[in-house]
Amino acid sequence: MPEPSPSSPPSPPSPPAASVPEAVHRRRWAILGVLMLSLLIVVLDNSILNVAVKTIASPDPVGLGATQSELEWAINSYTLVFAGLLFASGLLGDRFGRKKSLLAGLVVFGLGSALAAFSGSPGELIAHRAVMGLGAAFVMPATLAVLMNVFERDEQPKAIGIWAGGVGLAIAIGPITGGVLLEHFWWGSIFLVNVPVVLVALALMAWLVPESKDPAPGRIDLVGVLLSVLGLVLLVYGIIRGGERASFTEPGVLVPVLTGLAVLTAFVLYEKRSDHPALDVSYFRKPVFSAAVAAIALVFFALMGVTFFSAFYLQSVRGYSALDSGLLLLPLALAQMVFAPRARLAVARFGARAVCACGMAAVALGLGAFAFFDADTPVWVMALVFLVQGAGMAHIMPPVTVAIMQSLPREKAGSGSAINNTFRQVGGALGVAVLGSVLSSVYRSEIEPHLDALPPAVRTTAGESLEATLAVAEKLHADALTAPAHQAFLDAMHITAFASAAIAVVGTLVVAAFLPGRTPPPGAPARTAPEPAAPAHR
Repeated sequence: MPEPSPSSPPSPPSPPAASVPEAVHRRRWAILGVLMLSLLIVVLDNSILNVAVKTIASPDPVGLGATQSELEWAINSYTLVFAGLLFASGLLGDRFGRKKSLLAGLVVFGLGSALAAFSGSPGELIAHRAVMGLGAAFVMPATLAVLMNVFERDEQPKAIGIWAGGVGLAIAIGPITGGVLLEHFWWGSIFLVNVPVVLVALALMAWLVPESKDPAPGRIDLVGVLLSVLGLVLLVYGIIRGGERASFTEPGVLVPVLTGLAVLTAFVLYEKRSDHPALDVSYFRKPVFSAAVAAIALVFFALMGVTFFSAFYLQSVRGYSALDSGLLLLPLALAQMVFAPRARLAVARFGARAVCACGMAAVALGLGAFAFFDADTPVWVMALVFLVQGAGMAHIMPPVTVAIMQSLPREKAGSGSAINNTFRQVGGALGVAVLGSVLSSVYRSEIEPHLDALPPAVRTTAGESLEATLAVAEKLHADALTAPAHQAFLDAMHITAFASAAIAVVGTLVVAAFLPGRTPPPGAPARTAPEPAAPAHR
């Protein structure tokens, strides 16, 4: 074979074939917009409900008269079904098509929203929220899986940052929309508003979003999915019961907690031995992957618990309307919208470890600030705290999501997204349960000495929550009970805030220890030890 002439210019290397079809690549940003619309209603549903908990806790005809436990289950029935089915939904999306998963999930979510809007009791609301969780379980992982399949690797961090910023947009729209609806309509309107959004999203998705699937999917692990759902439900049920009873040593609390932990242990052991696991535990052998999912779980554990009790603080103690409460959360959402799409720039300069550790520290600082809030804290201080929390989250979620998704092959995007969202939802659900139980337990112990003036028949009910105490005081014209109830709640909130801040500090230590530091930019010369000088030829 003749060698090329020295004067011939070297032929340029052929560019690697694009892994994303050109037709899909051209409309990738429009596809991202549709995915964010689907993400919007799934996340909005949680934030909009947090504003409405006080209204739903009010007696009929204003609300449903839901107790503290029923309110927690109205949130947890959604998140637990969501988290428990994410494994299966991610695998089904990889097998049968992520677009099909999105469309089916949106239909179920819209149906559940319509049913929830017309619930006649707390029990019906909990059940219909579970239906919504079923639909959301197929929507959320598919959005991220589709994103990974329509963007090239170098654009994925930017797209994921915008995707994460969509969560901030939902947090902003949720409370404000909920406040406006509650000012003018009945509480069910916060769910009914999802239906027209679902219809628009379905039409755009059918038109724009391409189909993608795993060319070699595995079998569905039904045993693993059932074990995970059963274990989580038992564990969180026991924790909620502990808060209701103000004791974690009663058999009715210990049995479900210990049984739930045993089932979850069996789930992990089964997955390690299964040849088609719902959760591939080998992913967790990578320290970066494990640290990323731990960070997601810990930050949402802390944040969802605080978001739950902040609604009562703002509305019941401070006297703000639902709309005013939503507007006060606006700095948190705006900070996420502004900083999340730009987090990749900070990671490129300082490294994921420094950026995420600073973000977790900011979240811990914001959560800890609640321990110093009282009935007269200035509004600007609360707005500043929410701004710090939002900025912290904006520098955590995009980098850790990128770390998780880019650790896995593209054809397993559905499974990777399921793991990412499962730990986020489980962390949030446990945060509401654990921190809600702490809040309930401390409040009960603080308010009980002040309930002696009430008739014995209503003392137990009056001690369940701040809303229950205020409702009984209003009914019996026991105005002297209002101030002690507010103070008891503030004391409980302070202790709960310290607990949530401690969880965020643990997250700070985890990401500081295991996430990667700054990586050299492409093309930078590697630092190597100098080679020894060649021996002189004699």
